[in-house]
Amino acid sequence: MLKKSNHEILIVDDDDGVRNSLGLLLQAAGYEVSLAINGFDALLQLKRRIPAIVLSDLNMPEMSGFELLSVVRRRFPQISVIAMSGAYQTGDAVIGGVIADAYFAKGQDGPRALLQTIAHLLGKTEPHLAARHRESAPVWVSRNGTCSSGIPYVMLTCNDCLRSFPLSVTTDDPEKIQEAACLFCANIVRYVIDFSLAMGSSSPEAHLTPKAARHTKQATAG
Repeated sequence: MLKKSNHEILIVDDDDGVRNSLGLLLQAAGYEVSLAINGFDALLQLKRRIPAIVLSDLNMPEMSGFELLSVVRRRFPQISVIAMSGAYQTGDAVIGGVIADAYFAKGQDGPRALLQTIAHLLGKTEPHLAARHRESAPVWVSRNGTCSSGIPYVMLTCNDCLRSFPLSVTTDDPEKIQEAACLFCANIVRYVIDFSLAMGSSSPEAHLTPKAARHTKQATAG
């Protein structure tokens, strides 16, 4: 009989089939498993108990994995995080601003690769865990619309004083981590504009950057 692990893994994915399949795989490997359908559901579960690892899809409705993993790194740096997606072949292809300990390519990396990644993260030493506290995860925000002058803007919340303030958008580059000084306390807020939250389309390609969308179309055509 397989020895049961005392490590819990939270799987976050809006696709029922993917979520349940991964859950069965990890349970069969001896891990305790909990499931969440999106980022908001995951944060609610994190209020009740803290898993060893969060395995999260990146492109999800309501709260994307980009935003979720940023929140997890800021609020729960003791948790190891694995980003996963079917849109990027490798972790290096994922757009900037995602702070994760590992990447799992759905539909490309096999079950063995995922289990090896999990075992590797669970074996991390204390110095590696302490380094997470020094990482500065950016805030992921959606573009809110345009002001009376027609200029796009976002609403930022300072992670120091927790006050919100509007900021004009001067670039459409979703891969760039940007910085702005809080209007109230002058704390520097690092942020990335999450266009998947602003688009609101049901098409999977609509939630991707142009580069990622090209990868997806090429994979489908092949």
